[in-house]
Amino acid sequence: MLIRVNDEVIVLAGRDAGQKGKVLKVDREKNRIVVEGLNRVYKHVKKSQRNPQGGRLSKEVGIDASNVAIVDPQTGKPTRIGVRFLADGTKERYSKKSGVSLGMISPPRAARAAKV
Repeated sequence: MLIRVNDEVIVLAGRDAGQKGKVLKVDREKNRIVVEGLNRVYKHVKKSQRNPQGGRLSKEVGIDASNVAIVDPQTGKPTRIGVRFLADGTKERYSKKSGVSLGMISPPRAARAAKV
């Protein structure tokens, strides 16, 4: 999964479809993503010493990674993510729509550096 924390994503399916938000948490084992302010549910909390009032707590829960897409930094529209190696051997994520870099994945490696 190429989605990272702090990426801006747009929801493609579900009740929050079309809304944008920032990724708070990525669970690679379950293939789920928690997005800030989206897919909120109520958790009913019983009265206790820690929470003397009790009541309903609104919190974000995970969305399947297949239901979100990265927002292209240039166009602001959903895009797919690709991986490429730069001339110095650095591995980076990039937007398939505009070709803009979305950040580095790994440091430079001599084995992947372009041969001149």
